[in-house]
Amino acid sequence: MAVQQDLMAVQQDLMAIQSLPIKTISLNANYLRAKRMLDIVFTLLISPLLIMVGIIVALCIKLDSKGPIIFRQKRYGENGVEFEFLKFRSMYVNNDQAIHREKMLEYMKQGQRLNDDVTATTAYKYISDPRITRFGRFIRKTSLDELPQFWNVLRGEMSLVGPRPPVSYELEQYSSHDKLRLMGKPGLTGAWQVYGRSRVTFQEMIDMDIEYLEQQSIWQDIKLIFLTVPVMIFARGGG
Repeated sequence: MAVQQDLMAVQQDLMAIQSLPIKTISLNANYLRAKRMLDIVFTLLISPLLIMVGIIVALCIKLDSKGPIIFRQKRYGENGVEFEFLKFRSMYVNNDQAIHREKMLEYMKQGQRLNDDVTATTAYKYISDPRITRFGRFIRKTSLDELPQFWNVLRGEMSLVGPRPPVSYELEQYSSHDKLRLMGKPGLTGAWQVYGRSRVTFQEMIDMDIEYLEQQSIWQDIKLIFLTVPVMIFARGGG
């Protein structure tokens, strides 16, 4: 009798959970238009600087190690749509991806920070990764490896500000709540990259991204863009 009562209680709990409304985020059309205009205008304004710095970085990559200048990776953006994510190559070619996969799964499942050093600010980038080249450590620490993503921005696959786009093995671990961060375009920078970094857990990062998407403030976007500059200047790492 007691067992039957327990089963009935569990069934009632499940029915109550299933009846709960599914949370979603509705993005304002006017905000999206203003955000897209900001993406294009800002990127075009700084394009001469991007080209100049990009040429220097490209030359250093070729001198430092063998392999392509640009690293291309499949990532997932708005509404889970797959796109080709661009970065300057910071690792040796033909390396073992299992190292990053294992570290990321620990970060996501166990509530840990990606780096053991809680004072570090390079959360999504594993500091002691043996796959990274000498020059790669510098461009990752200064976020210069992210510069090719301005092309992703111009193509409309990314925005200047937004959540970072996950890879497939990250997305496989997402709960329904976590997938809310895919409601908007992924970004070059965002609230987590500026305020969080290695000081937050994976779930805290998710909550920061969702809160950002719910705010939908163009002034917040502008603020985060300019707060990203000192992060790069003082080499506090990229997300």
